[in-house]
Amino acid sequence: MSLLNYPEFYQDSYPALNKSINVDLNKLSHRITEYSNSENPPILHRKETMILNDNPHYEHFTQVTSEGVNAGLYENTRMIGFKQSWLNLIARHGYELIDGRLFRSSSVIDPTSDKNIDRHKTAIVRHELSAPMKSLAKSGFLEGDYTVFDYGCGRGDDLRELEAHGLDAIGWDPNFQPDNDKVSSDIVNLGFVLNVIEDQDERLEALLKAWELTQQFLVVSVMLANETYISQFTPYKDGVITSRNTFQKYFAQTEIKSYIERHLGEVAVTVAPGIFYIFRDKIAEQNYLQSRYKRHTHWKQLSSPEPVNTQKIQKDQAKLLITQHESLFNDFWQTCLQLGRIPANEEFQEAESIKALTGSFKKTFSLLGELYDTSEFEQAQHKRKEDLLAYFAISLFEKRKPYTQQPEDLKRDIKALFGEYKIALNLATELLFAIADIELIEQQCLKAHQALPASVLNQGHSLLLHKSFLPELPLLLRIYVDSALQMYGEIDDDIDLIKIHITSGKVTLTGYDDFENKAVPFLVERIKIKMAEQDIDFFDYINENRRPPLLNKGAYIDGSFVNYKKQISFDKRLAKLLNINLGEDVLLSRNEFETRLREEDKKIVGFILKNYSPHFMRQII
Repeated sequence: MSLLNYPEFYQDSYPALNKSINVDLNKLSHRITEYSNSENPPILHRKETMILNDNPHYEHFTQVTSEGVNAGLYENTRMIGFKQSWLNLIARHGYELIDGRLFRSSSVIDPTSDKNIDRHKTAIVRHELSAPMKSLAKSGFLEGDYTVFDYGCGRGDDLRELEAHGLDAIGWDPNFQPDNDKVSSDIVNLGFVLNVIEDQDERLEALLKAWELTQQFLVVSVMLANETYISQFTPYKDGVITSRNTFQKYFAQTEIKSYIERHLGEVAVTVAPGIFYIFRDKIAEQNYLQSRYKRHTHWKQLSSPEPVNTQKIQKDQAKLLITQHESLFNDFWQTCLQLGRIPANEEFQEAESIKALTGSFKKTFSLLGELYDTSEFEQAQHKRKEDLLAYFAISLFEKRKPYTQQPEDLKRDIKALFGEYKIALNLATELLFAIADIELIEQQCLKAHQALPASVLNQGHSLLLHKSFLPELPLLLRIYVDSALQMYGEIDDDIDLIKIHITSGKVTLTGYDDFENKAVPFLVERIKIKMAEQDIDFFDYINENRRPPLLNKGAYIDGSFVNYKKQISFDKRLAKLLNINLGEDVLLSRNEFETRLREEDKKIVGFILKNYSPHFMRQII
């Protein structure tokens, strides 16, 4: 029981709590809390609900509450419990509190400062989808199955693009679309909104209101930056003032994740740097997470059934049946390969047709096993089992979801591949703990180096590979990398190479300028994910003259890449020219690289400089 003391209960419209006494009747103890010297004490609202309607103060208290309701101050009651939050909320709605009553304010933008922030300038003109919208498209959420609401849509560039594709998408923005309704939708996008709101209470209010509109999941994205970048701006509150007189709150990756989870009480799934999905629909959350660890294999053309001669027809009517309905049975076999198990009725569109021919899926699978190459199915089953173990291992970083909350197709996978959910979790736990075993990680890196189409192994230090080969890593190394990516998010198009540090528990991601087409691409960005410290370092190589070159690109690619043979030939000539080992991680600055080139034969230099700018070619010549 709590005893609360409000000395100005009848005098003040929103009286402050002076003292509270909390009595624990079980322990026969009490605790006294003083608020008399607090600048931000708890305050009281709706006082008419605490007295009888024949009380002489009842009508006055009712009028005070009605003023606040009409002004929109009670839309989010989580924002009004303390004095400063209440005063800030009043000011943001364009009112002032005078003698306990609300009056329209002339213009109070920021009640705690004399600065006027130009928020409307933060809405930039976009010529392509924003990063959070691109992430939705990449994950298959913009194919017409979901309604989308853009909370803080700015000038509406994303909305125009979505509408052009026939998607059900609308938005609201306080500066550019203030008259639009805020509508509940499957997906709500809060894109780069939180980082431009200088008032912390209003920032939280935006997050909570966006969450209230969310039916399936909320997308939150913010700007990230390190201290070096932030230091060039003028500090203001918990952010900075930019040269355009706009406010920016630059977050750290772990900071924004904690902020979202603390205030929404939900897990924020890391999608990319500064981009998070927060699912209200837990089945949708599991489906999304599972899809991130499922490898999409392009299977080869199915083996054809054995030729059936006239003598065999009489002996084996079943084989004839399969031959006569080859397309139907091929589709069924393909479904088995994709799932790594026999499908359920709802997982195969032509279920009734095939059952009418054979009687059951199990019998169909048995018959096909005699005709087709079953090693393909065994491989598919093995890959699916590994994908699920990777998914379960990474899911251990968050609160474990009970079996009953798993999607139905995942329950079928568990039963077919593991037997019991507990067995799958135990195996996943062992794998997750195993990534701390340095000796084992080194063994797996050596194994991967021998098996991958292309990679560079620095003995005892690191394994480097192109991102396209990530699904081909041994399961333990996949979990090692995925454990790092659960902090960073999915690998985007800007990243090219991955470095697995064997002894330090780190993963480094590097992006180059036009890796696909340049024979000597230069480093543009480097991201070091430090798992032990739960931190991420971002390095941008903005100065082109200081970008290190990648001198052995051919060591990271295979025949599936454009101009692979030409690249290998080029690398050999370059290695001979610069006296470097192509099988090692070559570290050379751009200045060192260019200096050594100037010392060599101009014909060879001219060949190399086809990848350079005309300005640099003139400089060399």
